[in-house]
Amino acid sequence: MATASRGAPAAARIGPLAARRGFRDPRRPRGGCTLSCRPAPASTMRARAAQDEATATTASSTSKARNANLLEFVVERMESLVGTYEGLGKKLEDPEVANNVEEAMKINKTMSAMQDQVESYRRYKDLESDFSDAREMMRDAEGDAEMAELAREEAAALGQEMSELEDRLLLLLLPKDDLDEKNIMLEIRAGTGGDEACIWAGDLIRMYQLYCEKVGWKVSVVSRNEADSGGVKDGVLEVKGVQVFSKLKFEAGVHRVQRVPATESKGRVHTSTATVAVMPEVDDVEVSVDPNDCEITTARSGGAGGQNVNKVETAVHLTHKPSGIKIFCTEQRTQLKNRERAMQILRAKLFEMQLEKQQQEMASQRKSQIGSGSRSEKIRTYNYKDSRCSDHRTKLNFDLNKTLSGELDPLISSCLAMRTEEQLKDLVAESATG
Repeated sequence: MATASRGAPAAARIGPLAARRGFRDPRRPRGGCTLSCRPAPASTMRARAAQDEATATTASSTSKARNANLLEFVVERMESLVGTYEGLGKKLEDPEVANNVEEAMKINKTMSAMQDQVESYRRYKDLESDFSDAREMMRDAEGDAEMAELAREEAAALGQEMSELEDRLLLLLLPKDDLDEKNIMLEIRAGTGGDEACIWAGDLIRMYQLYCEKVGWKVSVVSRNEADSGGVKDGVLEVKGVQVFSKLKFEAGVHRVQRVPATESKGRVHTSTATVAVMPEVDDVEVSVDPNDCEITTARSGGAGGQNVNKVETAVHLTHKPSGIKIFCTEQRTQLKNRERAMQILRAKLFEMQLEKQQQEMASQRKSQIGSGSRSEKIRTYNYKDSRCSDHRTKLNFDLNKTLSGELDPLISSCLAMRTEEQLKDLVAESATG
């Protein structure tokens, strides 16, 4: 809100709302005539101004952040974040940093991730200043009914926007999952239930394929192990798109189905399961070796190769101190080439170590997602008799036919809302102990 200084008359501090409503100062002539207003008694105007100010204050105090006594905590966090953001901006002005493409890209990426939070908080600070001006206008407007009403509406509108923005700031402080933007490998595997479990796994694969098509993601079958009696023993889908992991991560776990199998002659309901594992794409492992971490000594190679290898120290003995890897290279006829080959072997060994660690973490994550695949470890039940899909985490029911046809957004949104609520509780606890 563009305002005059706080010492200016109330009429000079009309905000955007007043401008939109075409407000004009009632004390100015209109069409060559002077408009005279008969003011209300001073006591009545003071009481009304006090009531209006209380109403405006209430409008700005209804956010979750205020109700949870988190506002001070949120502001403190946001001030720190803005300070960091501005510090990174100044760092980019340093010629040395600006000329370092890799460093500049890293800083720009960090600032880009913070931009939404910073802009929202700056908007909040502007609103806070405008709200203070509007309340002062209300106090200065005694005896001017039109100005008082205008100031009250301005303060109420600003208070409502502040309340909404406080809730947004609170959500922006919640921790983000760095994997949310990743593409994924979706593994569906038949669990308990024999042939019916294989058929059910095939049904789930089709459900996820339909969902990916609905949201515009690219899905392809990486592997599909068909069962002898129909269905799928296990299959893997590769899903690529925007924010894939952020949504499909809630699908990880055991999916239970209750229905009468096509092979059941007596009409009995069978219970079968299939497990779903959601694995974010594995980044290419980049290996960088700090020369200071390497201890290199030389020696004579000996053996075939002429007098050079027997008289000149061409062999290289390399020790990588952080990992303890030791390499002795005598393949090449010169020390320089042996040094290069030793570094090449070191990078390959470090790559193997990091890749193995990454694969172990993925295996551990998969195990934690799907458990043992028994009927009791379920996240969702698909009940054909009642045409109902029940999510056991959110305790909500959904239409079975719509779910199987790929309409998973309502289920995913409910899980996301539950996770957000849990994170808010953690943030409240942190602010209480901080």
